[in-house]
Amino acid sequence: MPALIGFPLTRRQRDHNGRLQLSYWLRTATGAHEVVIEGEAAVAFILQSDGAHVAELLSDLPGCQLRPLSLSSLNHEPVSALYADSLREWHEALGRLQQAGVALMEEDIRPADRYLIERGIFASARVIDDASGPRLQRAEFEPPLRILSLDIETTLRADRILSVALQSQGYERVLFNGNITNSPAVVRCHNERDLLQQLMAEVRRFDPDLIIGWNVIGFDLRVLQQRAEAQRLPLCLGRDQEPVRVEQTRTGRWYARLNGRVVLDGIDTLKGATWQFERYSLEFVARELLGRGKLIETPDDRGEEIQRLYREDPQALVRYNLEDCRLVSEIFEHTELIPYLLARARLTGLPLDKVGGSSQAFDNLYLPRLHRAGYVAPQYASGVDGLDVPGGFVMESCPGLYRHVLVLDFKSLYPSIIRSFRIDPLGLALGTHGDAPPDALVPGFHHAIFDRRHALLPDIIERLWQARDEAKRQGNSALSQAIKIQMNACYGVLGSRVCRFFDQRLSGSITLRGHQILQQTAERIEQAFGHQVIYGDTDSVFVWLGDDWPDRDTDRYGHQLASELNAWWQKQLRERFDIDCSLELQYEAHYRRFLMPRMRHSEKGSKKRYAGLKVQPDGSDQLVFRGLESVRTDWTPLARQFQQALYERIFRDQPWQVLLQETVRAVRAGERDGDLVYRRRIRQPLAAYQRNRPPHARAAQMLDDDRRHRDLPPVVRVGDSIAYLMTVNGPEPQELLRSPLDYQHYIDRQLLPVADTLLPFVGESFERLIAPQQELF
Repeated sequence: MPALIGFPLTRRQRDHNGRLQLSYWLRTATGAHEVVIEGEAAVAFILQSDGAHVAELLSDLPGCQLRPLSLSSLNHEPVSALYADSLREWHEALGRLQQAGVALMEEDIRPADRYLIERGIFASARVIDDASGPRLQRAEFEPPLRILSLDIETTLRADRILSVALQSQGYERVLFNGNITNSPAVVRCHNERDLLQQLMAEVRRFDPDLIIGWNVIGFDLRVLQQRAEAQRLPLCLGRDQEPVRVEQTRTGRWYARLNGRVVLDGIDTLKGATWQFERYSLEFVARELLGRGKLIETPDDRGEEIQRLYREDPQALVRYNLEDCRLVSEIFEHTELIPYLLARARLTGLPLDKVGGSSQAFDNLYLPRLHRAGYVAPQYASGVDGLDVPGGFVMESCPGLYRHVLVLDFKSLYPSIIRSFRIDPLGLALGTHGDAPPDALVPGFHHAIFDRRHALLPDIIERLWQARDEAKRQGNSALSQAIKIQMNACYGVLGSRVCRFFDQRLSGSITLRGHQILQQTAERIEQAFGHQVIYGDTDSVFVWLGDDWPDRDTDRYGHQLASELNAWWQKQLRERFDIDCSLELQYEAHYRRFLMPRMRHSEKGSKKRYAGLKVQPDGSDQLVFRGLESVRTDWTPLARQFQQALYERIFRDQPWQVLLQETVRAVRAGERDGDLVYRRRIRQPLAAYQRNRPPHARAAQMLDDDRRHRDLPPVVRVGDSIAYLMTVNGPEPQELLRSPLDYQHYIDRQLLPVADTLLPFVGESFERLIAPQQELF
C-alpha cells in the first residue's frame, strides 16, 4: 500500500493516558486523515552547569529527564536537554524552573511545532507506519483544498440567528430560521436549535478543509458558539466532533479551533498578505476589488433593513446572505490569498491560519540549521539592549518643485546587507568569542564582529532570493510576495523583542550599514556625476538631473547610472572588507515634475512626503503621491480630490487659479457636502480615550450613546472606522448628523494645508487667492 502523503491542516498536542500525544490532520489526495503520534516528549535546553540544581527541583516529577548533549549555547557553554513525557509535568517543571531563575532555552516551542521543525516538514508530509507507530517525514504535495464561505445574519442584538449561508464553487445553501419556501438552495429550519443542527450536518456533508468569511471568527463563529451554548448544544464543526472553541487573546485578536479544518478571516488574511485599503468593511473592499458590493446599499440602516427583509421578504434576505458569501469567495480568488498562504507555508512552515508569525517563521528556518551546527538558541530576547539603533535612513530633503528627478532604489537593501556583511546570530557569537582568524571576520557596528565561515542567515537569505527571482520568472506572484515578506522579516525580527535572537548589535549592524551605504551613494553621485541628491529614504536616492535636462534617453541614462554605481560598490566592498557584494542598485523611476514639500510651519524639507509626475513605460505620465493628503485616509475626499486636481494642473503647467477659487465657492455653497466626511479608525476601547478625546472618538461615543438610548448593544469596536463630519457644534457621526456643517473648518483645515504645500513654490498663497471671495460672504 503506497504511503499516505498530505498537507498538515491543523496540529494539536494534549495528554492522553498520562502521556504526550501529537495529532495532525493531513489533507491527502483522497480526503482528510488524522495522524496520531505517541512517544514524543516536550523539550527545552538548560546549561549543564545548572543540571544538579534542576534535578533537585524536579526530583518528584518522574516524567522529566535530563540528558547531556554535545550542543552548546551561543555563549559556548555545554547544554543538556530537559524532556517531559506529559504536558502536565512539562508545565509544572517550567513553572518551577522559571521561579527559581534557571536559564531556559527554546522552552516556548510547542511540541507539535517542534516535531515538524526538526524534520524539515513545512508544507507536506509522508506518513511512515512501522512497529513503533506512525511518524511523519518530509514530502512534496499540492493539496486539493475544499473551501467553504460562511456568513450569518442575526437580530440587531445578535441574540438570535436568522439565517446561515454556505457557499463554494458549484454549491450554495442557506439555512433559514423560520417560514420560507424550500428550494435546492434553501433549507427551512423550525427553530434556532434546528438551524444549528442542520448547519453541523451540512458542514459534515460538504467536508471543507478551509472555512472563510469576513470577521468570520470574531462575529460569525463567536455568535454561533454563543447561540449553541444558549441551546445547550455542542457546536461540532471540526472533523473530530469536538465542540468548536472561539476565544480572544489578550491583544484582542479572536481565534478559532476546529480540529481538521482551518478558519481564515478575510480581513486578517488580506492584511497579512500586505493588501491595504482605506477601510476593511466587506462593502468597501468588494467594491474596490470586484466593482460591486452588498445587496443592501444603505450601510447606515443595514441592520434594520435585514430585520425588515426577514419579516417581509425572506427570499431577498437569502439572496443578500448568499451574496456576502460569494463576495468573500471572489475576494479570496481575486487576491490569490490561498496560493499565497500555501506558498508561505512551503517557505516557512507557518500554519495557514497563523496571523503575523514573523518570529516563528524565522525559528522554523533558522533553528534546525543552528542545531546541526552544534548550538541551541539563547534565552528568549536576551541579547544586548540599550544601544542607539536608528531605523531606516531618511536624508534631509531639499524642498522645491523640480523637473527631471530619477529614483534609484537598492533591491532588498537589508537582506542584501545581511548577505554581503555576513550578519548572523551564530556568526556574531563566534566572531566575538575571539578564536577566529582575522581573515574570517567581518566588522559590524556597536563592536559587533561576524565570523563569515559559520554564518547561517546569509545562506537562508540567498536561497530565498534565488527562489523569488525564479518565482518572478514564472509569473508566480503569490510565491514572490510570500518570499519578499519573509526576506524582509528576517531583518525585522532581529530588532524586535518578540524574537528569541533579539540583539541590537545585529539590528544595528544592518540599519547603520544601510545609513552608510545611502550616504556614500549620494556622495558618489554628486562627486562623480555632478547631480544633486535632493532626498534619500531607507533604500532609495532621489537624483535631480536639472530643470534644463534635455530628456533624451533618460531611461537609458538611469540604467547606466545604476550600473556604474553597482560596479563602484563591488570594488569598495572587495577592497575594504574582502567580501562579495550583493548590493544591487536599480533605476526605478523618472519624474518629469517632482515636489519635495517643506515641513509645516518650517523652512526645512519634509520626510516621506512627496508627489510627482512619474513617466510610465509607454511614455505617458502618472500622478504619484507619497505620504501626502491624497493617500491618507484621515483626510476628507474633498482634500484628496482637490490635491489631485491642483497638482495635476500645476505639474502640467496648466491654469489652476480658477479651480482653487471655484472649490472654495462650492464648499461654502454646500455643493460639496458629500465630500466632507472624515473616516478614522478606533485604535483602543472608547473608555481609554480619557485625557485626549479626538473628534472620531467623540463621534463614536455619540453612536454608542444613541444605541444605548434605543436599548441596543454598543456597536463600536476596536478597529472600526468611524465616519463623521465637523459641524458648528463639533464632530457628529454621519449617521446622526443634526447640526449645520462648519464650512470654514473645511476651508482652513482641508483646503488651505493642501494648497500651501505647493503654492509657495509657484509664488502664490491660498489666502491671497481666496481673499476676494471672502469679501463676498
